[in-house]
Amino acid sequence: MDKRIATAVVGLGYAGAKLHVPLIGRCAALRLAAVVSGDADKRAAAMRLGADHAYEKFSQLLSDQTVELVVLATPNSTHGPLAMAALEAGKHVVVDKPIATSFAEATAMLAAAQRRGKLLSVFHNRRWDGDFLTLGQVMEANTLGPVRWLETAWQKYGLPRTWRRSADAGGGRLLDLGSHLLDQILLLFTEPVQSVYCRMHRDYPAHDIESHCQVTIGFVGGRTAICDTTSATHITKPRYYAIGQAATLIKYGIDPQEAALLAGDLDAVHYDPRDDARVEDGNTERIIPTLPGRWDQYYHQVAQAMLHHAPNPTPAEQMLRLMQVLDAARQSAQSGQCIQLATSPQ
Repeated sequence: MDKRIATAVVGLGYAGAKLHVPLIGRCAALRLAAVVSGDADKRAAAMRLGADHAYEKFSQLLSDQTVELVVLATPNSTHGPLAMAALEAGKHVVVDKPIATSFAEATAMLAAAQRRGKLLSVFHNRRWDGDFLTLGQVMEANTLGPVRWLETAWQKYGLPRTWRRSADAGGGRLLDLGSHLLDQILLLFTEPVQSVYCRMHRDYPAHDIESHCQVTIGFVGGRTAICDTTSATHITKPRYYAIGQAATLIKYGIDPQEAALLAGDLDAVHYDPRDDARVEDGNTERIIPTLPGRWDQYYHQVAQAMLHHAPNPTPAEQMLRLMQVLDAARQSAQSGQCIQLATSPQ
């Protein structure tokens, strides 16, 4: 009998087919037992990859008693309903980021997981980006001194893919790339969030999503962080710009693991030394080589959590703080006001 965890991927769009399926395939403790897709060609392709079952409807998957772990690579607006249905059916659940489209929905999902005693984890793969790991290492070593100002940006040109162009589906820069950047910020700055201010531009007349989104977060204690994401620029800002009391760090480039996965070989990932971080203290300049990223650690840690009660790599409880910031950012963008938050969930 196969002792690996029977895993199902729901949704075989870009994220499901290009990210989740190959990463699951790299985890020795998991096996792709089933997929769900309304596209017959995608179901057939999944069967050729070795899936035991390819279902057209989500309800068919819920009836499959052999599946232990359900991975939701579906539009953001579906995360809440699908996750709660899977949890109530006795499945462990991985949800692609963000966990939900609102703080209230995320809270309900967490309650369902706790009630059923099941793992609810969120695929925030950018926590294992090489550039983020590098920044974290530099800050942990206190190379910059206390960091009081952090800017993080992810910028490109062109409309996002498929459902990400629709606000009703949970698309837009804030929930897509913004959720990655804000999650990273909240990992680095752990004190309570005091204020959130957000500006959005909408430069796509045929679509109802924002083209540019900038969020400024003030923390109790006085630190400031900025998340800037756009799909309307041809020249990008630095990926990170961190001002410490002893030195400043600047780093360009985007982690290349996604490109390596698309090319079919994550082990062939190459970090361009031209993108290495630069640290200056007013007298000297240091080049900090980029640490290797580790996207495949995510599913390894999920498997360990299920098999050996190891820590959940991205627990749902941790997402509540992020969802509160995302809710406040949308409220700020709509009202034009800075939203004051007395406390943040920890």
